[in-house]
Amino acid sequence: MSRIETVKGRFMKRVLFICTRNSSRSQMAEALVNHDLAGSFEAFSAGTEPSFVHPLAIAVMQELGIDISRKRSKGLDEFAEQKFDYVITLCSQADETCPVFFGGTRKIHLGFPDPTATTGSDSEKLDAFRQVRDQIREQVIGFLAEQKGKE
Repeated sequence: MSRIETVKGRFMKRVLFICTRNSSRSQMAEALVNHDLAGSFEAFSAGTEPSFVHPLAIAVMQELGIDISRKRSKGLDEFAEQKFDYVITLCSQADETCPVFFGGTRKIHLGFPDPTATTGSDSEKLDAFRQVRDQIREQVIGFLAEQKGKE
């Protein structure tokens, strides 16, 4: 079974977020789900080409009081033997690179722009990270809350 039992006897669903580098979008999605939907979902993240957690992702999450400064970028191989209720790709490259997920879990794609691709001033780059963070919060949290409501 892929769910773990909570203290109140309910089961938490497990979700894995995947993007290319596991540096921004998937890290923010993991943290937002673990913060906003704690007790209902347990989130993890990985990258098809893991690198590092981007400092601007850390900064915009800190604005919400969510600390991801000690997180690290992880590869898919770290989750090869685990079961998930949802596997969600957050960028088109990860969606194409990971067409089927091990364990038979259905993959869902919810794409978001890459904030690391933003050029311009530091302020413009920070704004891009904020926009993507807020889009992820609205769409991913909304999607998972809707799925929970269907139980």
